[in-house]
Amino acid sequence: MSIIYKYLIREIFKIFGIVLALVIGIYVFLDFIEKIDNFMEAGLPFSKAFIFFFFNIPFIISQITPIGILLAVLVVFGLMSKNNEIIALKCGGISIYYLLRPVLTIGILLSIFLFFVSDVIVPITSVKANRIWYGEVKKKYFVTSKEMNIWIKENRLIVHINYYHPKDRAIFGVTINNFDKNFRLIRRVDAKKGIFKDGKWYLYQLLEQNLNLETGDYVVTFHENRAESLKFIPEDLSRVIKKPEEMSFKELFRYVQNVEAEGYDATTYRVDLQIKIALPFIAVVMCIVGTGMAVRKKIKSGLPMVITYGLGTAFLYWVSYSFCVSLGYGGVLPPFLAVWTANFVFLCLGFFLLLNAE
Repeated sequence: MSIIYKYLIREIFKIFGIVLALVIGIYVFLDFIEKIDNFMEAGLPFSKAFIFFFFNIPFIISQITPIGILLAVLVVFGLMSKNNEIIALKCGGISIYYLLRPVLTIGILLSIFLFFVSDVIVPITSVKANRIWYGEVKKKYFVTSKEMNIWIKENRLIVHINYYHPKDRAIFGVTINNFDKNFRLIRRVDAKKGIFKDGKWYLYQLLEQNLNLETGDYVVTFHENRAESLKFIPEDLSRVIKKPEEMSFKELFRYVQNVEAEGYDATTYRVDLQIKIALPFIAVVMCIVGTGMAVRKKIKSGLPMVITYGLGTAFLYWVSYSFCVSLGYGGVLPPFLAVWTANFVFLCLGFFLLLNAE
């Protein structure tokens, strides 16, 4: 490995580490200020709050790494350009693409690292953090979710939901079981679909069975639709179902297959499946864009302008990325195109800047 490569790798990782540490520190501090009162009201010790914030760090790293590497590349090459080191290297016969190689290698390694963190570590830590926040701090009623099945336990009531569609705020395959104080089933309702509107759940195509206490038989009635008094709301279901960031790529892929096998719409989950791959690749895109911006011309305004360029580029990327992903969630764009469009556009921008710089 040449001296130039060693220098670039060392400086980029040094700046990247500083940026990552600062952002994580600021994020955790602000989150601590916002939520510490909730922990105190719940009567939990400080150690439990520390564990909660510690479990959130892997998710923060997965979100901040692309911006951090962009700023690191811009700062390192920006300082080199300001000190005329880029011009000196060009005069010595060093090509821009020669300088790009170690940066691109760093981007690929960070992409692999991000995929590992998002696929292995984040699903575990996110589940534990959510369990502390919703179970011990918020003290919500007991809800469990496995695959598509959601179980909700209330006072003498157990509800089973086969599938919940967040976009339509609809539940499918609903079973409601009511019990008496001796845990005897006194009423059961089976419905094909339920929709939340006007603060109530409206069930459709439902079959109701009520226990006749005198004969011990169940009286069966059918209803086309009817409102049902249930305490949970769509936000509760969105909170407790296993989120994409809590699943590995393999788990999410299997979940999509199961949802579609049952005949339900899995568009949003297919978008999330593409995000699992596209999100780590952002590190490569940011390395190329950052290199193209930093070596294109001498930056005379110093470090503040370099950071402004980086934050502005990151902002434009996330706006375009979020817009395209929202189109994918809405079914306007295919999942692959919705998730990868921003990466492709900014990758082309990075190569365009590099061509102009060379």
